[in-house]
Amino acid sequence: MPDAPKTPETDELKKRQRELVDKLLAETPAVGSGTAVFGRTRADYTISASFIPVVPSSLAKEGDVPQAAVFTFAYLLKDAPPTRPVCFAFNGGPGSSSVWLHLGALGPKRMRIGEDGSMPPPPYVLEDNPDTWFEHFDLVFIDPPHTGYSQSASEEARKKHFSVDGDIAALADVVRGWLHRHNRWSSPLYLAGESYGTTRGAGIADKLQENGIALAGLILVSCAMDLQTLVFAPRNDLPYALFLPAFACVAQYHGRLKGAVGKSANAARKAAEAFVEDDYLAALHRGSGLVGDTRRRLVNRLAELTGLRPAFVEEKNLRIADQDFFFELLRDKGKIVGRLDARVTGPMAASRTRTWEFDPAMEALTPPYTMAAQAYFRSLGLPAERRYDVFGEGVNHGWEWNRNVGPEPGKGNSYTTTSTDLARALRRNPHLKVLVASGYYDLGTPYSATTWSLAQLDAPANVLARVTHHRYDGGHMMYTRSADMKKMKADLAVWLGR
Repeated sequence: MPDAPKTPETDELKKRQRELVDKLLAETPAVGSGTAVFGRTRADYTISASFIPVVPSSLAKEGDVPQAAVFTFAYLLKDAPPTRPVCFAFNGGPGSSSVWLHLGALGPKRMRIGEDGSMPPPPYVLEDNPDTWFEHFDLVFIDPPHTGYSQSASEEARKKHFSVDGDIAALADVVRGWLHRHNRWSSPLYLAGESYGTTRGAGIADKLQENGIALAGLILVSCAMDLQTLVFAPRNDLPYALFLPAFACVAQYHGRLKGAVGKSANAARKAAEAFVEDDYLAALHRGSGLVGDTRRRLVNRLAELTGLRPAFVEEKNLRIADQDFFFELLRDKGKIVGRLDARVTGPMAASRTRTWEFDPAMEALTPPYTMAAQAYFRSLGLPAERRYDVFGEGVNHGWEWNRNVGPEPGKGNSYTTTSTDLARALRRNPHLKVLVASGYYDLGTPYSATTWSLAQLDAPANVLARVTHHRYDGGHMMYTRSADMKKMKADLAVWLGR
């Protein structure tokens, strides 16, 4: 198809986009300072908040025009040696800024919410984070294009950045650019990603290796490397099996299980895991061939493990999707169950509709983090007229999920996977270690789906021995629960060998 004709409006838009990116890249980095407090230790840091240009790695040369200005926010230990480790962190979405890991878990300041995942009352202010990961690394938080303050330089560049592979290439270039600007090539390097940040993190690990940059470690929080494990769609039975142990855990938490499986969350999970392996996968495979007493027995067992009515399980043809569970588990109480933290509930509409309007777990997080982040960045002197987009408008909707890899680029099955990238990165780099964290009450990226993804990694056993998977008693953002936050940091220290 021929290109659309140019108009004064499109020319003006291009000019404004280009001018904005040039202006951002020309800014002097914002600098601040502070003190991290963990245990009896105090560590002074400087803050460097700046924009890094994105120039396609394979084409970069003197005079090339940057395709984006990507915002980075770094905490750097004062008077540290150039060999101090650096950890780059980003969140997911894919249209989310890095505010969650930054101000929820890793950084020296933290926004605290309710221990049960509930939303606290205002005002929303940050406090010192005694479990900050700054004890182990300098920290660099990256906001992908069109999240936070980051911007693409043109609509053409924006389209590239709104794709699995374009995003991986851009953020790998940001890592390289930051290392070059700060002369940190001697530092051991780590990546930490959450949710879709694990999708991009696995891809970036392999991309950096391809570009001659070796990671010491990769940290994956609430994995989403294989979307086929998470997307409920026709002829994709995998999620029905992989979500079931998490459904059982959540049903037990809300008091909907009876007998042995209702005694503890662990009993519910173990029973569901055994049912999946012994019966449920085969039952899904049989489809309409499952009849009579065998079908009735399986329907009743699914009802026992999910807390749902047998008639509803039968109505759904033994396939309980996430949306079914959110609306049916506590329907008699007029409540919906949270997706990212299923401990959290919210009121249904009076009409008891099954329309998914909001995630009560995410609603508990977004206003506190957004308001605390805006106040924090303003206090550091970042421009008051500039809006920090916690979620980038239009990013998720415009995302290209097919990957330009494999024997026939662009002809995938639309279920994005980067676990293949992770397996390749592990095989290529004999020193790469991987730490994986999952929350038992996460119904966005269930722990059992992550267990399956890790079990499918195409690498020998001695290579896979470098992968460690820990589970926690919170949700998708398990670090909002103080006990899990402390356990995460303790597990990190063991993983690092400290």
